[in-house]
Amino acid sequence: MIRKILQYIFLGLAVYVTVVFLVINYYKDDPQAMIWQDREAFNNRFIRNLSLEKPTELDTVLDTLGSPDLTYVKKKQDNTILQIVFYRTQLVKPDGITTEDECTGLLFENGVLKLWGPGARVTFDKVSYQSD
Repeated sequence: MIRKILQYIFLGLAVYVTVVFLVINYYKDDPQAMIWQDREAFNNRFIRNLSLEKPTELDTVLDTLGSPDLTYVKKKQDNTILQIVFYRTQLVKPDGITTEDECTGLLFENGVLKLWGPGARVTFDKVSYQSD
């Protein structure tokens, strides 16, 4: 009787460990399905790990973080495309509206990350753009 109970306990633990292993290693986080607190933390964690030594493409950011909360694009005189995308990283006012002061900006030049943080918006605003 005790042997059967121990077998069931061992089997239950094995199933539990297997499920935990599979979830940790194969479940991809979906920022769109997260509650806002989890999504802010997820965005913060991803942005904190960015580095200019390893070039990051815009598509990689979009695949990982999902759709940006705000985005702006400019085409410079030399046909370089600048795009700044904003992801919410801190709540300022719980009014249901996401504003730039609640976000971190990521500046891309021709699809490659060049700058992020407060300086991204300043740099984006300084660039004169080509009018079509």
